[in-house]
Amino acid sequence: MRRFYKSVEVASGAGGFAITLDGKPMRSPAGRPFAVPTAALAQALAEEWDAVPDKGEIKPDRMPLTCLAMTGIDRAADQRQKVVADIAAYGASDLLCYRATDPLELAARQSAGWEPLLVWAREAHGAELAVTMGVMPIEQPETAVARLRRQVEPCTDLELSALFQLTAGFGSLVLALAVLQGRLTAEEASDLAEIDAHWQVERWGEDAEAQARRARLRADMLAAGRFLTLLHATA
Repeated sequence: MRRFYKSVEVASGAGGFAITLDGKPMRSPAGRPFAVPTAALAQALAEEWDAVPDKGEIKPDRMPLTCLAMTGIDRAADQRQKVVADIAAYGASDLLCYRATDPLELAARQSAGWEPLLVWAREAHGAELAVTMGVMPIEQPETAVARLRRQVEPCTDLELSALFQLTAGFGSLVLALAVLQGRLTAEEASDLAEIDAHWQVERWGEDAEAQARRARLRADMLAAGRFLTLLHATA
């Protein structure tokens, strides 16, 4: 679909802040009002739509905030319990719980970067996750997984959209919650999730395809982090 509108504006109303194209309120693919709770997020969404060149193609991969908002408005709203369950499931197989034994330098990097976040999960949320050496799956305490899930359940539909993207991208519910709750920035969390990848690059180098794949994933994580920042903006 190509750009068919001339003007993009933000309109405030009872349902929040809506995006209008040529004065007409946008709707989600499912036909719901395309409105968000903060002016900051609405303005950023409007900028994505206004950045589409005149008669240019509307490309979702260039509109990451819009995609996250649409997913929250439609998918999270329609499948809320499934989305919550999918996110919470990562607590049972969190990246931070699987450590290397060799080489020692990689193990030390993992411990230095990841252990403070597991301590935070335990102290802030009462979720004490078990750590193992290697990649063989281990069973996590049910109480720990349940307590992490309790942090997911109160999220709004829009928060769930960003949280799902972060959790799946990091392979870690703990890192995603740390971004959601302001313990880490999305950039800091991305660095921690990429400890193993950085080590491999230092040791073996990196081909262009892998580099591009990692860059796309990182961009998705930073977009989700920005989405949450704008969603929680107070002014």
